Amino acid sequence: MTTQTESQRVEAAVAYLQQRLSAARCQQIGLAMVLGSGLKGFAAELHDSVSVPFAEIPGWPTPKVEGHGGALVVGRVDRTVVACLTGRVHLYEGWSPACVTRAVRTLRLLGVSQFLLTNAAGGIGEDLSAGDLMVLTDHLNLTGQSPLIGPHEALFGPRFPDQSKLYDPQLRSLLLACGSGLQQGVYAGLLGPSYETPSEVRMLKVLGADAVGMSTVHEAIALNAMGARICGLSLISNLAAGIGEQPLNHQEVMEEGRKASVMLTALVAEFCRRLA
Repeated sequence: MTTQTESQRVEAAVAYLQQRLSAARCQQIGLAMVLGSGLKGFAAELHDSVSVPFAEIPGWPTPKVEGHGGALVVGRVDRTVVACLTGRVHLYEGWSPACVTRAVRTLRLLGVSQFLLTNAAGGIGEDLSAGDLMVLTDHLNLTGQSPLIGPHEALFGPRFPDQSKLYDPQLRSLLLACGSGLQQGVYAGLLGPSYETPSEVRMLKVLGADAVGMSTVHEAIALNAMGARICGLSLISNLAAGIGEQPLNHQEVMEEGRKASVMLTALVAEFCRRLA
């Protein structure tokens, strides 16, 4: 039995979605979004939408974390066609970096060139409070893994991609112009699933991190290698260990996502309108 390469798995998913959505609609997608914990509700704001469960797309793993959805939803915000991944899978669930990035790589090969990666994160920066939205300026990949490890597959970009402008400055400026009170900062991606210790949070602060979470960095690395333009947005769902006084829990993350949904929806809708 011949084992498929990762590029063959992604190409099979591309072929399926071109038929399911129609190749013409795929070509119209102006922005793809990954919706983090508690943020899946934005997909309901899309007009004339089509929803495709992850489980029906060849090779796509299905999220199992509470607060994440499991569908690709394609619809419109004004004139912009938007593709939303209502959830994602994580390394801490036992998935490989290739599985974690398979969905965004599929969308990139469908022709999507611009991506907004969202997440829920713990706040480390002194100016951050629970409920803030932080636009990513850069990230620290502290997971010890990368989607580029292994045999080089040319379909996914060069062997040694540059990352000096991984988060696109123009998209970042556009996103910042779409709302008031937005913060900016560096996101640290860790393996999880346990939250960080106070000592680890102090270490991250020394390293230059403003927020910490368990996702996003591998998607950004994979998409950057494939020539996509990327921006990132963190919902600060709580203060990281040792900064806030309350114990950390996932229910708090989802509750902050629900509270921020109106603000996030307005921000992203305006971002989509300005992309048109």
